[in-house]
Parts: sequence; structure tokens; C-alpha cells
Amino acid sequence: MPKSISWRKLVRKLNKLGFYGPFSGGRHLFMERNGHKIYIPNPHRSDLSVGLVAMIIRQAKISLEDWNKI
Repeated sequence: MPKSISWRKLVRKLNKLGFYGPFSGGRHLFMERNGHKIYIPNPHRSDLSVGLVAMIIRQAKISLEDWNKI
């Protein structure tokens, strides 16, 4: 199970996993890797919840092992 993290840490981890961005895309920002887009929330003042982080990991098709390594 992932932990709640800040928006900046989320973007850094996704960058290390090969995603580029974030790019503006309408209401939400998105990041891209090999033509696969994932939508991320707009920056928050507080940490992102565990459920939201888990949803982003699933959308990005990243295993929990890879996520926890970074």
C-alpha cells in the first residue's frame, strides 16, 4: 500500500519512472511515457491521500515494488 505523499514527490517519482511532464491539459495536468498518458491532480497544499496515490499508480500501470524502490 502506498503512503500519502506531497504533489512534488509524486511528480519526482513519476519522472524517475520514465514519465515526462507535467503538462497542462484542460482541467488536470498530465504526464506521459511512451504515448501513455496519466492524469494527475492539480498541486495541493496538503499531501495527496493514499487512495488517490494508489489510483494514480494503477493508472500508470506501475507495480508497487517499482513504486516503493524509488
